[in-house]
This record gives sequence, C-alpha cells and structure tokens, in this order.
Amino acid sequence: MAFQVSHKIKYVAFLCLLLARIDNNSSYLVTSFTFLNDTPQIKYDVFVSFRGADIRQGFLSHLIEAFSRKHIAAFVDHNILKGDELSETLLGAINGSLISLIIFSQNYASSRWCLLELVKIVECRKRDGQIVVPVFYKVDPSDVRHQKGTYGDAFAKHEGKFSLTTIQTWRSALNESANLSGFHSSTFG
Repeated sequence: MAFQVSHKIKYVAFLCLLLARIDNNSSYLVTSFTFLNDTPQIKYDVFVSFRGADIRQGFLSHLIEAFSRKHIAAFVDHNILKGDELSETLLGAINGSLISLIIFSQNYASSRWCLLELVKIVECRKRDGQIVVPVFYKVDPSDVRHQKGTYGDAFAKHEGKFSLTTIQTWRSALNESANLSGFHSSTFG
C-alpha cells in the first residue's frame, strides 16, 4: 500500500501549515485541500499518538479543533467505542492512516500503550511509506532519541517489567522517530 508521492507532499505541507498556524499564530493561510485516495484502506488522514495526561487539555484540544474545522479525519483515542478491543482498534487506526503525528511529551515513554503505538507507526512507515511527523512538546529531541531525562526514568521502570527484546524494540522506535524532521515546542509562539 504505497502512497503516491504527490499526495504525501500535499499532506505534509498541509499538516506543517496547520501546525504552524495553531502553534505560532503565524500568518500562514491554511486552506482546505481535497485529496483523491487510491488506497481504499485509508480511513483517517491523521493518527495522533500522545500521552493524554500531558497534553489532552491544552495542545491536543486545539489541534483536534483545527483538524475538525479543516475537515481532516483524525483518529484520537476518544474515537474508540465502548466495548471495542483497545489494542486492535488503535493498531487498526494506525494502519488505516495516511499520517501519524507523534506528540512526544515528558511522560510519553512512561506509557506502554504509547510505546506499542510507536512501534506500529515505525513499522507502517517502513512497510507502507506512511508519513510520520514528530512533535517534541516540552521535551528535547535528544532526550527522546537517547532516552535521557524523563525518558530514561521511564525506561528504568520498564526494564524490570518487560523483556530485553521489547525494551530494545521500544528504544529503537524512539531513536528512529526522533531522528525524523519534526516540530519542537521551543519554536512555538
């Protein structure tokens, strides 16, 4: 399920403009785009991976509102219906999204669910060419990349509960995704 390059470029440009508009109150004019999708499996434009306690009431609520205004189909965990299997729903939504937006916050790595999502996102990027856009929200990208600070603290706790293979997989996914070009909150207005 490879995505057409022209669609990728339009989506990335649109998402970048949207984030700049939300976070910098910049003068970018964000317009609605209509994209033809040759891939019937795509159900969402954007899957948002985040640690709820860190950003749900601030940054995330503004982002969701902006997505809604621009008619961007975004999957956020409140889209899960009661009674649905959590892991199947989340992993299916990642598979069915054109873009994954990872919002790395201080406590992102403390969540096993976030790390499982991240591994799936990295897998979809490699397998399907899914677009992955990291946002470093009040956290330094090098802390994410090298699991320092709160990320190091989270992994110290994980190491007693999970296998070495699982830990290495999570570390690799953090490193790989933190090496992608993204947005840093220190540049937000």
